[in-house]
Amino acid sequence: MSDLRRYISQRKARDPEFAEDFDSGYADFKIGVALRQAREDAGLSRDQPAQKLHTRKSTISRIENHAENSRLSTLKKLARALGKDIQVRIA
Repeated sequence: MSDLRRYISQRKARDPEFAEDFDSGYADFKIGVALRQAREDAGLSRDQPAQKLHTRKSTISRIENHAENSRLSTLKKLARALGKDIQVRIA
């Protein structure tokens, strides 16, 4: 286990608020990372999906970096523009 993972594990064990915030923040972060990875895997710049969605590349950047502030319908449109789909799971 890396030092970072050890720290996170120990901090989560002693601080329930940190654990809750970390887990929800990490989930939001993964959405943006997945969308960026899909865009890069498709060989697209931020400009290309932005043109398909009739928006600016700064909007694509904002979604990739702060997906938690985006509507699900917007995330779905971006995924479709990348040739992907969004799947939501309640766990």
